[in-house]
Amino acid sequence: MSGPNDIPAHALERLKGLRREGHPGGIFTSDFSVNEFLLVRKAGFEPVGLCVGSCIYHVGIQYGNWSKNEEMTVLSQAMYHARELAMARMREEAQDMGADGVVGVRLTVKRLEWDSNVLEFVAIGTGVVHAAGHAAFKGPKGAPFTSDLSGQDFWVLLQAGYRPLEMVMGSCVYHVAHRGFLKTLGQVGQNVELTNFSQALYDAREIAMERMQHEAIAAEAEGVVGVILHEGSHNWQPHIIEFFAVGTAVIPIAAELAPSVIPDPQLVLSVNG
Repeated sequence: MSGPNDIPAHALERLKGLRREGHPGGIFTSDFSVNEFLLVRKAGFEPVGLCVGSCIYHVGIQYGNWSKNEEMTVLSQAMYHARELAMARMREEAQDMGADGVVGVRLTVKRLEWDSNVLEFVAIGTGVVHAAGHAAFKGPKGAPFTSDLSGQDFWVLLQAGYRPLEMVMGSCVYHVAHRGFLKTLGQVGQNVELTNFSQALYDAREIAMERMQHEAIAAEAEGVVGVILHEGSHNWQPHIIEFFAVGTAVIPIAAELAPSVIPDPQLVLSVNG
C-alpha cells in the first residue's frame, strides 16, 4: 500500500460481488447478530458488506524522564495516526461499495511477534445503505458515517431522532514518574495516596477525552454517545500507559426524516454465550 486509501486487488474483487444498486444478484456480508440485522433493517437501512481497514505500523522509540510525569508525544502521535489510517481504509471500502455509513465498528490493536515495536491496527464494521436513498444520513463532507454503536443502539438512536456522524477518538500515551527510594521506604505498610500516580493518570485521561471532544466539535456534532475509555500498555516500558477515548458523534436528524415522538425506553434482555 502506497497511501491510506489504496485497497488491495482481492478486496476490490470482493466488493464487486456485494449486493448493491445495479447488482441485485450479489450478496451482503455482515458481522451483525440476527437481532442487530433485523433492527438495522427495521430502522430503514440495508446491510451491504463488511468494511475492513488495516495498518501495520512501526511505533517509534521514546524514553521518559525517570522522575517526571509527561506525555510521550512520539507514541501518542503514532497510535493516533495508525488508527486513522485503518479507519480511512475502512471508509474507502464503504465508499466503494456505495454504503451510506458503517455500523458496529471495532477498532483493535495487536502487537506482532516479529518485532516488539510493530503493531497491527484493524478497523472493521458493516457498511449499510438507507433503503430510501436519503443522502441526509451521510457523514461529514458527504463521506459514509462511522459508528461503533451496536445494531440495537443504532436503531434506538434513530428512533430518538438522532443519527451518527462519525467515530471520534483521542489518544494519549503517558509516562508515570517513578517514586523515590526513600519516599517509598518511608511509606511501607501505610495507607497513603500515591499522588504522583493519581495526578499522572488523571492528566492522561483528560488529554485523551479532550482530544476526542475536539474531533466532535470539528465534525459539528451535538454530542458524543457510547464513550469508552481504554487503557493499555502494549508491552511498552514500565510506567508507560495509553489512554484511548472513543465514541460516536451524533446530530439530530433532519426534521422531515425524524420521528414525531421519541418512544419510551424498553427493557431489552440479551443472552451472551
